[in-house]
Amino acid sequence: METPAANAAAAGTQTDTLRRDQSVAKNLFFGEIVEENLFPYPKMREKDREVLGAMLDAIDDFLAPKHADLKHYDREAEQPPEFIQALRDMGLFGLIIPEEFGGLGLSNAAYARVLTQTSSHDSSVSLTIGAHSSIGMKGLLLFGTDAQKARYLPQLATGEMIAAFCLTEAGAGSDAASVRTKAVRNDDGTWTLNGEKIWITNGGIADFYTVFAKTDTAEGKMTAFIVEAKQAGVSHGPHEDKMGIRASSTTTVAFSDVKVPADQVLGEVGKGFKVAMAILNNGRTGLGGGAVGGMKTLIKMACAQAKDRKQFGKSVAEFGLVREKIAQMTVDCFAAESAVWMVAHYIDSGCTDYSVEAAMSKVFASEAVQRASYEALQIAGGNGFMREFPYEQITRDTRILSIFEGTNEILRLYIALSGLKDVGATLNELKHAVGNIFNDPIKGFGVLSTYVRRKASETTGYGTDKILRELHPSLRKAATVYEKYVVELSKAADALLRQYGKGIADEQHAQKRIADIAIDLFVGLCVLSRADSLVRESHPEQQSAITIAEVFTRQARRRLRRNVRGMAINEDKAIEALAGAVLEKGAIGWDVI
Repeated sequence: METPAANAAAAGTQTDTLRRDQSVAKNLFFGEIVEENLFPYPKMREKDREVLGAMLDAIDDFLAPKHADLKHYDREAEQPPEFIQALRDMGLFGLIIPEEFGGLGLSNAAYARVLTQTSSHDSSVSLTIGAHSSIGMKGLLLFGTDAQKARYLPQLATGEMIAAFCLTEAGAGSDAASVRTKAVRNDDGTWTLNGEKIWITNGGIADFYTVFAKTDTAEGKMTAFIVEAKQAGVSHGPHEDKMGIRASSTTTVAFSDVKVPADQVLGEVGKGFKVAMAILNNGRTGLGGGAVGGMKTLIKMACAQAKDRKQFGKSVAEFGLVREKIAQMTVDCFAAESAVWMVAHYIDSGCTDYSVEAAMSKVFASEAVQRASYEALQIAGGNGFMREFPYEQITRDTRILSIFEGTNEILRLYIALSGLKDVGATLNELKHAVGNIFNDPIKGFGVLSTYVRRKASETTGYGTDKILRELHPSLRKAATVYEKYVVELSKAADALLRQYGKGIADEQHAQKRIADIAIDLFVGLCVLSRADSLVRESHPEQQSAITIAEVFTRQARRRLRRNVRGMAINEDKAIEALAGAVLEKGAIGWDVI
């Protein structure tokens, strides 16, 4: 089996100086740009390139002639068994399973690239594959014992067993810790599982469930289990009637006195929350790759529509406001792709902390593809609203992306609090160092000097907030924006913690602003790195990449300025008061007579 270290070696020189114990995103909150983890922009493993070449062509050859069928599956809200079998035959359920178990052993980057391709045809196809690989059986790869892997992975690789991830419950969506499905340990070491999960992707076709249940044991409050659909007491409900991704299977899954053997515990007893979060963090590159594939298709469709549609004696592609839409879709697509592949690189290279970067890429990519779907539909005009054209389905399909695998609101709070937590720990350490400076001068002065260096960097503009890499003049100008605002983020984080202390956890408006600052910085730095690599390669699209980096940075600068200013000058209290008044009445309190 290939290890992250082996993947890193295969990936080439971009990992030679990688600081695997450092999070780029979290360091931004300290005013630091971890340049070694951003430059040069990562490349796909040669091994993956060889596999992908044939696979991507095969996906196009299979799905392109089926667009009418895929539309029919959407209307009927079901993928027929023969279609699922065709996905099995293509090996699409074994993408990330190691070769020793019969899979293809693709890296996270290559896996995301496959979902980019399938999503360019149909989101439900990507979801069926992605729910299996990204989350359904990812826990087995990450936490499974050798015996569990030997037992299940060969069947999962062929698609003989399809996997599903069972976490969400009524009343326990983003609040994963409040699940009510319960597992009780029996005297013989087995477990009795009872409860119901909702909105389970692949729920109706899965044979292998990764299930999370409350286990009030000395070891912890939640445990992950492997449960087979054939076990007595396991059942699923009918297919849900959804707004989008209708062809994919989404059902309830119920467990009634299911006896689960001790050897089907996944990971450690009581550590289920850790397992769930690791799966979700590790699997977000698949969702991001799917969003990128959707955007590329939308841009292609929008360009064709804009050139073909005539208004006032000329094609609408000549109108400035239409051109603006296409340009913006292109900028967003390049930026999303840059972030998604950077995160995949971190995972493949064995980085130990990438959860915040993964959340950032998911938030940005999911919102970017939704904007693109609306703009492409707008360019199509009335045709875009008609069901005979693909725009309305794509718009419906993309809407789910900001909801599942962690709502974007929850992820923004996670981004902010993860960064602020580390800053807060530093401030507490500083306070402790000051109090004990005479008892432990070496340690005390060490902490103080680190803090003083950071404050000096903020004040003078010299320090680890600088990008030392030699850049193209246009990119150098863009880099100064990120260098400036990473310092502003550090100042804002420091100020918020001094103002609110632990109470910052309740200040969601401030958290959103600081998360959006961090997202713009991370995504912008990924764009900068990718554009720099294309320039160094003399890539045919290098000028477009420079233009994209310039445009993204200018737009980001306006957002950054607004969010930094909003920390002090905002309408948060007025918004809270207005929301309170409306919520109290349960409706708007006025009308026109």
